Amino acid sequence: MAAMAALRALRAPLLKTRLRGFGTAEFPEEKPQFPGASAEFAERLEFIQPNVISGIPVYRVMDRQGHILRQSEDPQLPKELVLKLYKTMTLLNTMDRILYESQRQGRISFYMTNYGEEGTHVGSAAALDDTDLVFGQYREASSCTGGTRWICSWRSATGTARTRAKGGRCRCTTAAASGTLSPSRRPWPRRSLKVPLPSSRCRRSPLFARDPDHPGALSAVGAAYAIKRADANRAVICYFGEGAASEGDAHAGFNFAATLECPIVFFCRNNGYAISTPTSEQYRGDGIAARGPGYGLLSIRVDGNDVFAVYKVTREARRRAVAENRPVLIEAMTYRIGHHSTSDDSSAYRSVDEVHYWDQQDHPISRLRHFLLRRGWWDEEQEKGWRESSRRMVLESFSAAERLPKPAPQLLFTDVYRELPLHLRRQRGALQQHLRRYGQHYPMELFETGGDPPIAGPEPSPVQP
Repeated sequence: MAAMAALRALRAPLLKTRLRGFGTAEFPEEKPQFPGASAEFAERLEFIQPNVISGIPVYRVMDRQGHILRQSEDPQLPKELVLKLYKTMTLLNTMDRILYESQRQGRISFYMTNYGEEGTHVGSAAALDDTDLVFGQYREASSCTGGTRWICSWRSATGTARTRAKGGRCRCTTAAASGTLSPSRRPWPRRSLKVPLPSSRCRRSPLFARDPDHPGALSAVGAAYAIKRADANRAVICYFGEGAASEGDAHAGFNFAATLECPIVFFCRNNGYAISTPTSEQYRGDGIAARGPGYGLLSIRVDGNDVFAVYKVTREARRRAVAENRPVLIEAMTYRIGHHSTSDDSSAYRSVDEVHYWDQQDHPISRLRHFLLRRGWWDEEQEKGWRESSRRMVLESFSAAERLPKPAPQLLFTDVYRELPLHLRRQRGALQQHLRRYGQHYPMELFETGGDPPIAGPEPSPVQP
């Protein structure tokens, strides 16, 4: 009897193992061998709930009062660079106010402000290298001319006052749709664009998608793949908003970048609203950063109102992208204090109290100002003097831009096709014929004469109405 009891005790665990997963020498334990996923088998029918995983935390370095929360996370930036960050952010703010007012006066056609998002633009721009490629959306127009170029030039020991004047003039001239010159002083063709974006080439070249409402992710990934093939030790950064992350191009870009292992940083500004659509109506998941792991991207969420945190995250993302040839997704949490654009009235879809809270309680400029005041690197007298000088600088640049001639009308038909197609040649001919007959009724003295060299071949006759 004792022998039988011992035999049953020996067979019991073996039987349990067989029932669980046939884990015996005769029936080895099975594991999924499918090439499309890395997972285990499950014997219970369970759907994955969208809220099963807690939200991705928001990385920050300092609180709203400018206190460094953890000394080990302090980027230890030199005083000169911190002051440069602050002056760039406040100058960008001053530029926005003047150009916004200019649009209301009818002096420019369109403008998009950066109120509340200065930390994302300037912090990320400061973390890049001079040779990196910047694919901006539309708010990064100010970042690339106002932030990236100035911070970049500071590293290159370019004269501060001269650099600020150049960057401010670039932004003002593009807002006035007049253009500017390239750094080498070669004439860079002026263009009148639907959305005023930089048309000049700065040392860290900003590249913009054909339609600035879309993120340009596919173009950015293509550039990053070319950089990888050339082993150029450079990175690409692609800016977009959380609304643009709903576009198919963004998802395709994520997938291409991961599978091709491209050195690119996807930088999403989650400012709460895509034009008039709040985030609650845009997606049901945990923001944009939560999508990264599904595509195989390194992902992180950062406090976009903390310029130090944005700088650290972008700098490390850029390093990993270059060193490891892998894409990184950054979601910068911030708030769009201003209207979406000069053609938008945000009071129609959000409360004044909500905007007032973010403007007064959690603004990236005031947070950095608190830090500077605590360190003794800034005071009220310097603040007042800088505000006055920066306003004067922008006004002078804008006045100079207004005096420049407007682009030649013929440039409406350039910059899209290498060989102008028939329908555009007909339209160009119709415009030329119209101006020959009725040009005296237009202020042609305000426009440049000529345009791009004529295209070889006879000009087709314009289609008569």
